[in-house]
Amino acid sequence: MAGKRRNRNNNGQQQQQAAQNPRRAPQKALREPAPFAKSTSSEAEVSTEKLTIAQARRGTPAHRPVRVYADGIFDLFHSGHARALMQAKNVFPNTHLIVGVCSDELTHKYKGFTVMSEDERYDALRHCRYVDEVVRDAPWTLTPEFLKLHKIDFVAHDDIPYTSAGSEDVYKHIKEAGMFVATERTEGISTSDLITRIVRNYDVYVRRNLQRGYTARELNVGFINENKYRLQNQVDKVKETVRTVEEKSKSFVYKVEEKSHDLIHKWEEKSREFIGNFLELFGPDGAWHAIQERSGRMLQALSPYSSPRGSPSSSPTRRRSVSPGSSPSLSSSSSLSAPSSLSAPSSPSASSRKKGKRSSIKSPSTYARHEQ
Repeated sequence: MAGKRRNRNNNGQQQQQAAQNPRRAPQKALREPAPFAKSTSSEAEVSTEKLTIAQARRGTPAHRPVRVYADGIFDLFHSGHARALMQAKNVFPNTHLIVGVCSDELTHKYKGFTVMSEDERYDALRHCRYVDEVVRDAPWTLTPEFLKLHKIDFVAHDDIPYTSAGSEDVYKHIKEAGMFVATERTEGISTSDLITRIVRNYDVYVRRNLQRGYTARELNVGFINENKYRLQNQVDKVKETVRTVEEKSKSFVYKVEEKSHDLIHKWEEKSREFIGNFLELFGPDGAWHAIQERSGRMLQALSPYSSPRGSPSSSPTRRRSVSPGSSPSLSSSSSLSAPSSLSAPSSPSASSRKKGKRSSIKSPSTYARHEQ
């Protein structure tokens, strides 16, 4: 992200500088890779006029860009290389960046073995957006002849002394000539760092490439190590399978717990709703109790109950039957006629006496017969 912001800022600065300086050459479209430098340079193409840093910073005409040279090995081309070239490209308003790449022979002689071949490194530089021209088989130490051949005005590199080929700093004579412009290194990224990561994780990368189909011979791995790596790969597969099963089982248990909690919650809500409805219907103040009270009143009104024995006047229906304007004879006769059937039977002697009295009384017809 920081690199992108820098690129945007630099592009914005270039546009502002181009607007302020109409002599600056327009930036060409990035459609093709940068060309390779010719073995011989034409004197008529580029002016040999010597430029100072002050003149270069003020800006040069479009037909006379400042020719800046940056060299290196550029093995495993990474963002640190690209940022250094970006700084070299933007050091002056109108810059033509030439990049020199050392051959495998020189690199193996003075620095060591490379991961990428020289042709791969050449092609990687050609496709960098900041590069205008690539010089193949660049010299390890810059000579005046080489600088004159390629019409180089300034050389860009980081300011740290580069000790190599028996010299304390191979750019010392460039700095003394006033042709050196400094760039800054990007911390945390370099070709040596990348190689160190690969060496540190050697087993991981070998096992990965064996899985991808590379042979042990291509990876320079012996028979014993090959079988060891393949066994480790099988063990890792089993571990991954077990881990996957554990994750799936945990996910399943978690889903079951969620569903069970949801079911319990729904059951509690339904049970509360059921209990509430039951209490509303069958509770002491519920609808069922009110219905029972109303039905009891209706039944009492339709079929009144009989009065208890010995208290005929206590019946509510009989009290309601006696109205203020009714005759007392009707009420007394009705009140006497009911208990006559409930009176106790008389004794035999009393009944016989009554019969004798009745027999001694003669009817009127008998008196009439005697008078005749």
